[in-house]
Amino acid sequence: MVNNQREENKGNILIVDDTPENLKVLSPTLSEQGYKVRGVINGKMAIRAARSGSPDLILLDIKMPEMDGYEVCTQLKADPKTSEIPVIFISALDEVLDKVTAFQVGGVDYITKPFQVAEVLARIENQLTIQRLKKQLVDRNTELQQEIIERKKAEEAAAAASNAKSQFVANMSHELRTPLNAILGFTQLMSRDSFLGHENLENLRIINRSGQHLLELINDVLDLSKIEAGIMGLDERSFDLYQLLDTLEEMFQIKAETKNLQLRFFVDANVPQYIKTDEKKLRVCLINLLGNAIKFTFDGGSIGLRVTVESKQALPEAEIYSNSTSGEKFLISFEVEDTGVGIAAAEIETLFDAFVQTEAGKKAADGTGLGLTITKKYVQIMGGDIRIKSVLSKGTSFKFNIRVLPTTSSEITVPTLQRVIGLEVDQPIYRILAIDDNQENRLLLVKMLQPIGFEVREAENGYQAVEIWESWQPHLIWLDTRMPVMDGFEAVRQIRAKEKPTQRRTVIIALTASTFEEKKGEIIAAGCDDFVRKPFQEQILFDKMACYLGVRYIYQELPRPPVGALRRYCVNEKPDSFFGELLAQMPQRWVQELNDAANDVNEELAIEIVDRIWESHPTLAEALKDLLADYRLDKIMDLTQSSLK
Repeated sequence: MVNNQREENKGNILIVDDTPENLKVLSPTLSEQGYKVRGVINGKMAIRAARSGSPDLILLDIKMPEMDGYEVCTQLKADPKTSEIPVIFISALDEVLDKVTAFQVGGVDYITKPFQVAEVLARIENQLTIQRLKKQLVDRNTELQQEIIERKKAEEAAAAASNAKSQFVANMSHELRTPLNAILGFTQLMSRDSFLGHENLENLRIINRSGQHLLELINDVLDLSKIEAGIMGLDERSFDLYQLLDTLEEMFQIKAETKNLQLRFFVDANVPQYIKTDEKKLRVCLINLLGNAIKFTFDGGSIGLRVTVESKQALPEAEIYSNSTSGEKFLISFEVEDTGVGIAAAEIETLFDAFVQTEAGKKAADGTGLGLTITKKYVQIMGGDIRIKSVLSKGTSFKFNIRVLPTTSSEITVPTLQRVIGLEVDQPIYRILAIDDNQENRLLLVKMLQPIGFEVREAENGYQAVEIWESWQPHLIWLDTRMPVMDGFEAVRQIRAKEKPTQRRTVIIALTASTFEEKKGEIIAAGCDDFVRKPFQEQILFDKMACYLGVRYIYQELPRPPVGALRRYCVNEKPDSFFGELLAQMPQRWVQELNDAANDVNEELAIEIVDRIWESHPTLAEALKDLLADYRLDKIMDLTQSSLK
């Protein structure tokens, strides 16, 4: 048993006492308890033994020749090698002053002779336990410090990766937006041509709308980092849900027809037309899901979007506002269902992960693998969830819900559509400098501004811009920020430095295609008065020049669709009141003819009758054509009969 205890070695103890008898008393007892003991009889030997042996604890007598215990302890504490060794004084001195001095020179405890062995053992064990805990604390602290260092390295690496990603995204943003600016800009210019036919104008409108959609998708991809960082919020606004669905159906109808697919939208009658939520995010979700459905559905298949009210929830009185149509919040469900290739069960689990594509998606070699990731995150931001059902070779169904507040048409702001066609008389000839390294973008500005009456010059870099500014003194500069030779920031700094206090200050507005690297604060700090992001609408440019230069324009008013324009939904989703109002505007003779054709179950005649009003009453004609497509002559007969009463 004794040998086992010794083998444990509970600690190394140095005993310092000038009386050998005391050493003989303590040494065997401590050894039996598992301690490794060494004894010395004077202070100098004690210091040498402590420096060479590094004991875990020292038992130190005070009264010794040549060097007393106080001096020994003082020297031990002054030496970095021995300063941390705990010292317990053992002395026959029992005055308070002796004990105080012992603690002042660095002792951790004081035992008075004659001592009890049990007391000595208890105090030794107590001090060694404290030392072990201190060592554990030091070791743990060292580990924590190392973890902090490693974590800091990891954070620095992550920050470097994030910066690299941000730089990549900024560059990609610039590269994508620059050509898109020319595409959208020139479609706006071409739409001004009065010799273009209705069909070509409609084609331009589709190109422009598709370009705007592409721009929104680019923005959404760039916003993915904001979503992941949790800084993407909810932009709730009132809008016409039916009009949004109408736009989406028109957008995807051509694609569907190209692939010989049937595309149908179904909206339950109790779905409110005017709602309040984040329109942009809802549109992106539907575009992503409908786009995937068309992509993975083959010739002869079908795609449907069904919109229903899933539930209603009463709002607290404080949340009800004056323009709400009810005191309820609706949970609206959107389900996109197709008869396409389907998704394997093993792929569904990771379907919403970023950059993950199904086998069908990889074969299609199309897309970034971000669409469904963004869709899910947007749905969650809008207070809903998304679910999927799919069977290989039979089709897929994506269903999500969002929380919306029903509202009224008065909540929807529709800007007046007008086009600048010239400058009012009695104004200066405004000199405008267009600076951009991209020739197409410069040409766009020239063709957009010169026909209106502005005098325009071009520069392809900052160096040329400063030279032209000095000789020509333009009223306003449209300035690209990223250019070779001299970028826009340096150009504006040089222009501002050269301006004289008595000189008219040139208005400088930055045109930027970037979303991350050039923030508004940095642009303004460089000396610009404002900034416009590419691609831009021509009206924004004209508005900015009016704001800063006081330019007055001549406008041409443009027609716009009414806010409450209804769409071509599935027949059983349209209320009778919709048909009643439109049929009441039609000649009674025409209504009677349609009623007779329906009563005789003569579909061909009914189609001919409806075709007569296509140009003058397209909304009613489209709705009636939907009824005929669904073989609902009975419905047409009931509606026309009610209108004839």
